[in-house]
Amino acid sequence: MNAPIFALPTAADVDAAALRLKGVAVRTPLLAAPVLDEATGRRVFLKPETLQRTGSFKFRGAYNRMVQIPEADRPAGVVACSSGNHAQGVAAAARLLGMPAVIVMPHDAPALKRARTLALGAQVVGYDRVTEDRDAIAAAIAAERGATLVPPYDDPGVIAGQGTVGLEIMDDLGALGLVPDVVAANTSGGGLIAGIALAVKVRAPGARVVACEPAGFDDHARSFASGTRERNRAAAGSFCDALLAPTPGRITFEITRPMVGHAATATDAEVARAVAFAFQELKLVVEPGGAVALAALLEGRLGAPGDTVAVVLSGGNVDREIFIACLEG
Repeated sequence: MNAPIFALPTAADVDAAALRLKGVAVRTPLLAAPVLDEATGRRVFLKPETLQRTGSFKFRGAYNRMVQIPEADRPAGVVACSSGNHAQGVAAAARLLGMPAVIVMPHDAPALKRARTLALGAQVVGYDRVTEDRDAIAAAIAAERGATLVPPYDDPGVIAGQGTVGLEIMDDLGALGLVPDVVAANTSGGGLIAGIALAVKVRAPGARVVACEPAGFDDHARSFASGTRERNRAAAGSFCDALLAPTPGRITFEITRPMVGHAATATDAEVARAVAFAFQELKLVVEPGGAVALAALLEGRLGAPGDTVAVVLSGGNVDREIFIACLEG
């Protein structure tokens, strides 16, 4: 296979991102979960990025990428595409850095995510995710304004920032004298799982890093099986709105194909039960797209009995109506 024409981020880039994010991003805790230990037969730890700025891990990658934009380019601002969590991360980072931000967001994005993106001072441009190309829309806006594009996942700076989630998991488990058998995270374009793999595999080469996806949107699982980037057949159809990227990213797949290679899926019904479990048993509010890895764990798809398993709860930005529907079953 020919070498990629783009530079891949490394574990050293994740370490550098951690220094940039120190004191800016929330260092979320790693929580022991005895109720999950009992339910699954694993020793489970949860990384609640629901407690991160803007309610998801996305702030990490957005800020790490944007703080590296040269001062001379900052007045022109940034443009990003997102169904909501990356949107909020970019908007929050832009506010901290004094930069204007435009977000290209699908019309069917959760109302809560749209409202919070606007509240953070960003401009929102809507599009139809089935009939329109969000990347083309964003590129046109960036060209017109001379703005910097901040991709939701396929960017070395974004990937390195997301990798700090994995770095913190490894540091906190190490402080307990533990090494994970499995580290699992929810996966869409692959920025989070790629960054986590960079941080985890250099410290625990034998750990299995698992990409967790909604059933029917298992492009990573199929891509790992075929060795090439596969596309999802539909652009919508799951209430895991944060995890509906059409295909793994070019850069992310170059990392995840050799370093991850494992995937698990969960149906919307299983995810809804996981959202309810998180609220009722763990006292945590998790959005559907943030609960797929938890659902896979509860369904017995992550690791084996006795394994030490770390699960990332990647976001908690859920509309009231969807959350109530999950709780009511």
